[in-house]
Amino acid sequence: MKRQFFTRIISIAAAAALSISLFSGCGKNADPAGNDTQDQAQTADQSGDETGADGADGIYIAPIEGISDDFIRGMDISSILSEEASGVKYYDAEGNEQDLFKILADNGVNYIRVRVWNDPFDADGNGYGGGNCDADCAAEIGRRAAEYGMKLNVDFHYSDFWADPKKQMCPKAWEGMDIEEKSAALYEYTYSSLKTILDAGADIGMVQIGNEINNGMAGEKKDANVLELLKQGSKAVRTVSSEYGKDIKIAVHYTNVDASTNIIKKAKMFETNELDYDIFGISYYSFWHGTVDHMQETMEYVKKIYGKDVCVLETSFPYTNEDGDCSGNSVNEGDIVGDYICSPQSQANAVWDVMNAMAKIGGLGVFYWESAWLPVGTEYESNMELWTRDGSGWASKYAAAYDPDDAGRYYGGSSWDNQAFFDFEGHLLDSIKVFDPECLKNGKEAAPKVEFIKDCIVEMQQGAELVMPEGVEGVYNNRSLNRIIPTEWNADDIAAIDVNAGGEHTVSGITEDGDKVTAIVKIGYSNLLANPGFEDKEIVWETGYDCATNPTDIQNKASDAYEGEKAFHWWNGTHEQIFWTEQTIEAPDDGKYSAFAFIQGGDVGSDCVVRFYVKVNGEEAAADDSASLTGWAEWKKTEVKGIEAKAGDEITVGMYVSCAAGGWGTMDEFCLYRE
Repeated sequence: MKRQFFTRIISIAAAAALSISLFSGCGKNADPAGNDTQDQAQTADQSGDETGADGADGIYIAPIEGISDDFIRGMDISSILSEEASGVKYYDAEGNEQDLFKILADNGVNYIRVRVWNDPFDADGNGYGGGNCDADCAAEIGRRAAEYGMKLNVDFHYSDFWADPKKQMCPKAWEGMDIEEKSAALYEYTYSSLKTILDAGADIGMVQIGNEINNGMAGEKKDANVLELLKQGSKAVRTVSSEYGKDIKIAVHYTNVDASTNIIKKAKMFETNELDYDIFGISYYSFWHGTVDHMQETMEYVKKIYGKDVCVLETSFPYTNEDGDCSGNSVNEGDIVGDYICSPQSQANAVWDVMNAMAKIGGLGVFYWESAWLPVGTEYESNMELWTRDGSGWASKYAAAYDPDDAGRYYGGSSWDNQAFFDFEGHLLDSIKVFDPECLKNGKEAAPKVEFIKDCIVEMQQGAELVMPEGVEGVYNNRSLNRIIPTEWNADDIAAIDVNAGGEHTVSGITEDGDKVTAIVKIGYSNLLANPGFEDKEIVWETGYDCATNPTDIQNKASDAYEGEKAFHWWNGTHEQIFWTEQTIEAPDDGKYSAFAFIQGGDVGSDCVVRFYVKVNGEEAAADDSASLTGWAEWKKTEVKGIEAKAGDEITVGMYVSCAAGGWGTMDEFCLYRE
């Protein structure tokens, strides 16, 4: 989770001392690259005895005003056939083993979503994993969904494996085709696949022509080429709809809705080029894509200005911080922002927030992504055999030939098992009630209880007076009851803090309810740099480059910033990138100075150089070139200390980067301070 360094007193919450683990997993969590994940958030329960993970009275759900009967309450369960092949079982609310499709239908789900890959198999017929989701797989899932009255959303990736903003790989069979040939192939593939799915008995209500196509589709990156592919996909859907006498809606699908300007540009491009489609859909994950209010505003604008229906085609939220299959989780407690923790109640609240936002603007509804992708076992080696045999992990070793840079390096199990609506053994969670139409219309009561107490961070500058907050913020299952809980802070802990020295300190406390809580006091350094986080466009850093074109800009994207909304960003896909940015100030006093900054990035090449430096009167006084760029949001702190300067000396703080074409990243929150 991101941290703040330049400080003021903020937050009115503290971590409770009691930690409640919801389910056991495989020990310490680890991501596919082997990095340890953060511990589960701490919770406080003041409701008395519990029954299961959700408490004595289960999940609280507020009513959503004006929600329609046909509001889409959808689930993506693309991995289900592979899960069943690996022996995964599902149990209803009474603990009875039951068909997943019946469980979902009985709990209010009215739409199933399934991804479709062209050919997710190698030459020997070995599946790439992720459910091995081809058209035949989608046909079987669609048939079973129709048996329980659920419509089907067919999500064409137009790739042989995962398609998303970072990769839109061309299907093997389409390699070497020009855009006219590829467009014709896409039309024929879409047409024949839909006929296969419909002939199996599926009730197709929606078709996505592409999946998260922000940066291209089917190996094409130019807008003109992508538009041609989309037009042929749309044409194929309209033809099938006519032949079968069905009203099948056409959806386009984007993500990164937090970068709303880019989203709106796509909608305008479609209008300008007269693309025939019905639904502008987005992925929205609260832990990646900003606030739900911002998402709502953006989609309301698209709906109003461009006259298209809008829909959230993907969302999700973790109910636990544990890992069930020894393959790591994509999202953990440290990724969560807002009034949530990893718990069934927060899972319900997070989904409710997205549903409420869509209902307010007359959106079609919400799809939850991979709600039943459960562990196939608890031992890594035996799990790997099943993931490989059945495709029940996110990728198998056979995908390496098609996707060597991602699947080839990190193949394994489900990184999403902590975001299912079932526990690791397949038992239904009470949070599923957020899909029940009666609960959404009329609400679902539960005894009020504090679900968790927010972290309490007191931030201040060196030499300032330490003022502790009056209390901590308790977050209830019914968030309208959230309140500040008066807290008595330990006087000895406070007295031991030297406010003239930078650093972090812990202050213990007791709430009026008797809970032990903790506050973290961060005494920040007096930063001598102006605009250290690039938030003020009027204060410009000095930037230079020694390559074909300037690859840098100031990016307004909170998910790529260490703090705030903006960060110094770079990317160029065609040539080597060599650049630097720096700021010079006048030393206020004689003495020693220190500096640090944060940087993250990837795809920078083996010869990448990252050099953080400090100059005094134009001469380099210290530098740190130890930072390596290992991927998105893997922030590295680079730091130098003990720099001698006299009052009036010019001190320059900067960062130099030399990296390969295609390298990308951001740097943020520079600091220069007097030791």
